[in-house]
Amino acid sequence: MLAGDQETPTPHVMHVLETSLYVADLNASEGFYRRLFGWPTKMGDDRMRALAIGPYQMLILFGRGESAAGDDTPRGRIPGHDGGGRLHLALAIEPADVDLWRRRLADNGIEIISHVQPEQGGDSLYFRDPDDHLIELATPGIWEV
Repeated sequence: MLAGDQETPTPHVMHVLETSLYVADLNASEGFYRRLFGWPTKMGDDRMRALAIGPYQMLILFGRGESAAGDDTPRGRIPGHDGGGRLHLALAIEPADVDLWRRRLADNGIEIISHVQPEQGGDSLYFRDPDDHLIELATPGIWEV
C-alpha cells in the first residue's frame, strides 16, 4: 500500500501522453516514423524530436545519451533520463486494417517478424524499427481494455 492511500482518493489518469524511444540516429528514426505513419514533427533539436500520434499522444525520439544530464528550460528543469536496449511499443489499429498494414509494411521494405493471434482475440503484427525496437500493431481484443 502506498503512503496516503487512505487519506486521498486516487485522481484519474486520462491516458499516456508521451512515449519515448532512445535512438542512435535522430534523422533516420524521425524519417522512419514520419514515412511509415505520417506523424508530423511538432518540435525538435539536436537531442530530440517530438512526433504527434493523433491529437492526444506524442512519440518522443531522444538521441541516446542526449537527455541523460537533463535540460534547463526558461520555465523549469526537465530531469535527466535515458534508456537503452531493445524497447517495445504497441500501437492500436482497427481490425479491418490488418491486411492494409501488412501491405504498407511490405511497401516500405519492413519485414513482419511475427503475427500473433492471442487466444482471447485480436491480432498483433510485430516488426523492428531502425534501432531494433520492437513495434507492435495490435487490434482490439488482445487486452480486456
